[in-house]
Amino acid sequence: MLSQYLPADFDATQPIGLIAGRGHYPKLIADRARAKGIEVRLIAFEGEATDALYESFPETQRQKINVGQVGKWLKALRNFGCKYTIAAGQVKPGKLFRGLKPDIKAAALLVKLKRKNADTIFSAIAAELDQNGQTALDARAFLDEEMASKGLMTKRFERIEETYLEHGIEIATEMARLDVGQGTVVRKGTVLAVEAFEGTDPMLRRAGSFKTDQLVFVKTAKHRQDYRFDVPVFGERTLETMIESRVTTALLKADSVIILEKDALIAQAEASKIQLIGF
Repeated sequence: MLSQYLPADFDATQPIGLIAGRGHYPKLIADRARAKGIEVRLIAFEGEATDALYESFPETQRQKINVGQVGKWLKALRNFGCKYTIAAGQVKPGKLFRGLKPDIKAAALLVKLKRKNADTIFSAIAAELDQNGQTALDARAFLDEEMASKGLMTKRFERIEETYLEHGIEIATEMARLDVGQGTVVRKGTVLAVEAFEGTDPMLRRAGSFKTDQLVFVKTAKHRQDYRFDVPVFGERTLETMIESRVTTALLKADSVIILEKDALIAQAEASKIQLIGF
């Protein structure tokens, strides 16, 4: 099986258009898909996707495009002959307010939306892709082995009362339901920080500023998460921020949070006495 996250009628002979933002996640998708014999074409967001990812594609199979140039994305995907798309990697939060440079297609898409949030924008983009001849794939595709799994994924370094862990999960789940963010940091029944627009790492640093013990970071997903465009990710940068902030436990939602380079990251966590637990 190629991946449990692919549709049953997935045609492995057709190329996938990788719409790539920041970080290592897009390269991991490209590497895993190629290893399974899938052709991949690249739409790299200017100022976001790494040069290493861009240069790993032949000139005829890649294009750099500003994140707001939706019309150019669609044209490039048609020219590449893509039947599918997969979106991976973040865009700097500030880019949504500065430097977006929406083209006519993007402006028209945004004008139609009465409520502009991640869910409505992503749904509108998915509809545009469908009309353009592409199916947006679940962005967990090809990363089955990188997903958080239930239970203890590292050695146990610290015992924390189950009620405190359950409290963290409850708070994170509710914040995700309200579309505030997908993470929180708690300690012994007290909420120290909640993730919002600034992202995970600044939240961890805020929690670390209290300089206390038994900090628990919870990363979850919405009840109806649109995995085509928004997959929670736990990677090396977040682990390093946990270490700096003295956050010693991470609770990650199983089958929803991607652990980038999972085996290596677990080894790094253990070396730093950070415990990772799936729920």
